[in-house]
Amino acid sequence: MVAFTKGHGTGNDFVIIADPDGTLDLSSEQVAVLCDRHLGIGADGILRVVRSASIADGAAALAEEPDAEWFMDYRNADGSIAEMCGNGIRVFAHYLVRSGLAVIEPGSTLPIGTRAGVRDVTRSDTGYQVDLGLWRLSGDDPLVTADGLAVTRPGLGIDVGNPHVVVALASDAELASLDLHRTPQLDPVLPAGANVEFVVPGEPLVRDGVGHVKMRVSERGVGETLSCGTGVAATALAVRYWAGEKAPSSWRVDVPGGTLGVRMFAAEDGEHVALSGPATLVFHGEVELV
Repeated sequence: MVAFTKGHGTGNDFVIIADPDGTLDLSSEQVAVLCDRHLGIGADGILRVVRSASIADGAAALAEEPDAEWFMDYRNADGSIAEMCGNGIRVFAHYLVRSGLAVIEPGSTLPIGTRAGVRDVTRSDTGYQVDLGLWRLSGDDPLVTADGLAVTRPGLGIDVGNPHVVVALASDAELASLDLHRTPQLDPVLPAGANVEFVVPGEPLVRDGVGHVKMRVSERGVGETLSCGTGVAATALAVRYWAGEKAPSSWRVDVPGGTLGVRMFAAEDGEHVALSGPATLVFHGEVELV
């Protein structure tokens, strides 16, 4: 039997398994069963809590930041490996704090290793904030076809440690009409795939200096989720890019599972993007791996 905790960030839910010494080797099939909402616990992904020194991918994290004791081994619901998860890392940090494995004092930072590099987590008014690091326009701007859209739309490629394609829609009605049970199709196909976000600007777009948009997402290896943290960041970045130089650097993004904050800020190595929002632990249990 393996102990687990169920948690979520604005409805983006995870099975958290503590494996500090890296002794648990989860197969893709086992991950998929655990995440299955009919045959397993049900989740958008698995967060394995492992020390950076106990996983091969953690070596790069420790080289970047020796204090990054913990590594977030994130797996999508289909068992595939993912580079980063913005909601997941807040839930991961909350689990570490609640379990007594780490402390985040007011004003202090907790570095966490991921396959996208070390990410710094701090406390925020709404829960936790994570510095997602440098972002960039990926140059991958495919056309996007999705059920419920009358015509194919252009997408904007954004990389925030993992790949995203953001699509602008015209109205709330168009956003609501989307059927994301089938994965949106990209042309050209991106070899590594991408999360696809569909966004509608708020009316007005900017309120009291803060941008406001609504978003739905189809996550790579998962399907539609109630929220996607890195997708929220990519969405805010895309809309700011489209809006031009006078657009704000603080954004509020509404997703089906709640609301998240995004902030762009200057750092020594370039512009970073931060994501803030709640993290909740729902219940604990044990499960038999088959």
